[in-house]
Amino acid sequence: MVSTLIDQNDRFLGILDRLSSKSVEDYYNPYKLFEWPDSLPEDMWWMSPELTTTHGTAAAERLTEKQLHALSRHESLNFYSLNVHGIRELLIDVTRRIHTKGFETPSEFFHHFIGEENEHMWFFAEFCLRYGKIYRQPGGISAEAPRPDVESLLVFTRILIFEELVDHFNSKMALDERLDDTIRAINRIHHQDESRHIAFGRELVSVLFAEVRRTSTEQELDDIAAYVKRYMTYSFETLYNPQVYRDAGIEKPQELRRELLESPARAEFERSVFRKTAKYLEKTGIIR
Repeated sequence: MVSTLIDQNDRFLGILDRLSSKSVEDYYNPYKLFEWPDSLPEDMWWMSPELTTTHGTAAAERLTEKQLHALSRHESLNFYSLNVHGIRELLIDVTRRIHTKGFETPSEFFHHFIGEENEHMWFFAEFCLRYGKIYRQPGGISAEAPRPDVESLLVFTRILIFEELVDHFNSKMALDERLDDTIRAINRIHHQDESRHIAFGRELVSVLFAEVRRTSTEQELDDIAAYVKRYMTYSFETLYNPQVYRDAGIEKPQELRRELLESPARAEFERSVFRKTAKYLEKTGIIR
C-alpha cells in the first residue's frame, strides 16, 4: 500500500512535511492577486516565440510578423486551455484517492495540491475567457491497467508528465520581457506552485514504481514503458492544434500540422521540453 511504503521512507516523509509547510507559507488569493486589463495588445508576442510550434521551421519563414504574433496569441490560448483540461482530469484522479485506504499519508498534501490546482484552473480559464476562448479538450489515449497499483502508477506518472511539460513553458515565459505583464504573472505564479507539485510527484512515482516493478513480469513492465512513451508524445502533440492555425488565419491548417509534426525542428523541440522528464523516467526505470 502507498502509505506503508511512504511511512518506511524517512526522506519522503520529510519532503511531504516541507512541501505542506511551503504550501501554507506561499498561499495567495488568486481572485485578488491578478489585475486583468480589458484587453492585451495583439501586435506583440503572447507566447515566447521559441515555444511556438512553427519556431525554427520553414513554415515560420513563410509567415509575416503579424501572422506570427497572431499564431502566438492563439497558441497561448490553446496552451492555457490544455492546462484547464489537464487540471480537471488530475483533480478527478487525485480526489478519488484522497483519504482512501492506502493513501492516508499523502492525503494532507493532496489537500494543498487539490486547492492549488483548482485555483490554477480558475486563472487559466479566466485568461482564456477574457482574451479569447477555451479550446476543446483533445482526445486522450487509454491503457488497460492489470492491477490497482499499476493504475495508480500510470495516473501519477501522467500527472507528472503533464506538470513537467507545462512547467517547461511556465518557467521560460515567466522571465520573458517580450510578453505582457499579465502573461508573465500567471506563468510565474504557476511555476512557483508547480515546483512543489513536481517534487512531490517524482517522489511518489518512484515509490509506486518500485513496488510495481517488484510484483510485475517483464512483459508488464514493457507495456508500462510503451504506454508512458506514447503518453509523452501524445501530450506534446496536443500543442499542435489545427484549430489554432485556422483561428490565426493560416490556410490549410491540417496540412500545416502535418508539416510541423514531420519537421526535424519538432523532434528537437520535444526532446528539449522533456529532457529532464525523460532523464528522470529512465533513471527510475519506468522507460527503457
